[in-house]
Amino acid sequence: MVIGALKGFRSLVNFRPCLLQFSSLPSISSSQTLEETIKAAVEAKDYQQIPELLISSKEACQNPNPFSFLSTFPRNHRTQVVDEMLQSFIPLRPRSRPQIAYACLLSYTLQSPHPFPLALAILQRTLRSGCILVPQTRLLLSSAWLERRCQSQSVADILLEMQSIGYHPDCGTCNYLISSLCAVDQLVEAVNVLKGMGRAECVPALESYSIVIGAMSTARRINDVVELMKEMVIKVGLTPKQGTVEKVAAALRTNREIWRAVEMIEFLESEGYPIGFESYEIVFEGCLECQ
Repeated sequence: MVIGALKGFRSLVNFRPCLLQFSSLPSISSSQTLEETIKAAVEAKDYQQIPELLISSKEACQNPNPFSFLSTFPRNHRTQVVDEMLQSFIPLRPRSRPQIAYACLLSYTLQSPHPFPLALAILQRTLRSGCILVPQTRLLLSSAWLERRCQSQSVADILLEMQSIGYHPDCGTCNYLISSLCAVDQLVEAVNVLKGMGRAECVPALESYSIVIGAMSTARRINDVVELMKEMVIKVGLTPKQGTVEKVAAALRTNREIWRAVEMIEFLESEGYPIGFESYEIVFEGCLECQ
């Protein structure tokens, strides 16, 4: 399943998109390229200068990626350098200041021969900083993830590799991966990640289930939706969002399985969970349509 999905993906990712567009500002140096300037900053361990170099450069969204020089570093050294950069960005204010640096680093890493676990560490730091990820990240992340999964590695094993470089899987990182897979219609793999999170010492949260159930409802994969709802409530003990219940009820109504929507509402009521008026309305109107 994963191998088949990856074949369809490869035709979509043979590009290195411009990550961000912003107003042109003066070049850093007439004698150095941006990549050379950043490499010099890295060699001097002057990491906090890098975000400013990217912000003030005309070349930040041009090819090659300004971090391409990292490919010349041995893998362990490259990991160490990127980790040092990520740690140096934490105290910067405003917190959005390293956004371009995060974006360029993540794009470079996701398109490198061995993107994980380093890409997940960069993704985690980006999310925790509150920086906005560019839309292309979802496609690059999903493609890299599927390719890695083709090597028969489990979800938990890939996530737990983060520990080898001093990071730990968290819900924010996993949820972004899940939503990225859902965004490109890789729903089966999204469920695999959801179920594999727990084995990676990262218990799925309400948002984790809500993302998958919402995507499944839109795709009208009714059996999977009902199963996940019951798993979320019975096994994990989470209270479904009212919006999620509405999406499921609407999907069942659209699929002309209103009796299953009635059963779902009765099930949630029996478990002591509140049901919003909108959900009752969807089911009631569905019942009227069946008469």
